[in-house]
Amino acid sequence: MTMTALPLDALRQTFGARLQENVPLARFTSARMGGPAETLLEAESADDLAEIVSRLWGLDISFRLLGGGSNILVSDRGVRGVVVHNRARAVEWFPERRPPQVRAESGANFGALARQAAQKGLSGLEWAAGIPGTVGGAVYGNAGAHGGDMAANLRLAEVLHRHTGRQKWKMEDLRYSYRSSILKENLGQAVVLAATLDLARSQPAEIEQKMDEYLVHRRRTQPPGASLGSMFKNPPGDYAGRLIEAAGLKGLRVGDVQVSDLHGNFFVNLGEGSAADAYTLIQQTRAQVEEKTGVRLELEVELVGDWQGEARP
Repeated sequence: MTMTALPLDALRQTFGARLQENVPLARFTSARMGGPAETLLEAESADDLAEIVSRLWGLDISFRLLGGGSNILVSDRGVRGVVVHNRARAVEWFPERRPPQVRAESGANFGALARQAAQKGLSGLEWAAGIPGTVGGAVYGNAGAHGGDMAANLRLAEVLHRHTGRQKWKMEDLRYSYRSSILKENLGQAVVLAATLDLARSQPAEIEQKMDEYLVHRRRTQPPGASLGSMFKNPPGDYAGRLIEAAGLKGLRVGDVQVSDLHGNFFVNLGEGSAADAYTLIQQTRAQVEEKTGVRLELEVELVGDWQGEARP
C-alpha cells in the first residue's frame, strides 16, 4: 500500500455511497484478527469487480483485494488505502463438455464448489474439500492439498491486467510453483475475475466417499475454529509442522494466539488474539526452529496492512 494520503474526495465522488470508511476487517478473516480498512468497496460480480478495479487504477490508487480472508494476517493498525472485498460468486456448470467444466467467479467459496461438483457426479476437486478460501485465492496462490492443486485443474483464468486489460490466461501463463504464481509475485498488477476448471465424470457416492476421507483426515490433523491456516511453507523434502513439533513448540502461546496442539503449522486465535500476538509468535517459532534444526521457515501466510515499524519475519 502507498503511504501517501488517500484522495478521499476523489474516491467519494467516484463511488458515492458504495465507499465505506473505517471498516473493521477481523470479521472478514478466518483468524478473526486485524484492524480496520481505511476504506472498503464490495464487488458483487466479476464485471463489478473489473469496473471497481479499473476505476481505482484510473485514479492511480492502490488497493488490497480480499476474498475469503484465509492465509492472511491483517495488522492491528489496519490497512491504509482501499480494500476491495470480493463477493463475486456466480457459478456455471458445463457437464456436457469434454472434459466437463465449471466456471466460477473469483469470490466463490472453493470448498463449497468442490462439494457441489461431487453432488453432480463431477470429480477432480475432492482435494479441495474443507478449503476455506475462494476460487480467486486458489488461483492466485496455487492452492493444494492431498496431492492435488489448482495447477492440475485450471483450464483458463479470466484476468484483468492493469496495462493490457481483460484477458484469458492458460495455466502455463500463471507460471505456477509451490503455493505461488506470477500474480502473487507481481502483486497489484492483475486481479482474477473468474476461473474455468477441468473436471471428470464419476459416481457421486465414490466422489463423496473420497471427500469424506479427506475431511476426516483434515479434522483429525487440523484445528477447528479461528485459524490462520498453514503458517509456513513446507521446506523441500520436509514439513513445517514436523519441524515445529521437533522443536517442542506445540502449545507455545503469546497472548491469546497459540501454536496448535494438534498441528504445529497452525496458529489458533483462542478468542481475543491480536495480530501483534500472532506476529510475535511467528518470530519466536521461526527463531527457535532455526536454532534447533538449522532450517529457516518461509511464511506462507501473507502480512497485510500497516506493519510500519515492525521487522518483517
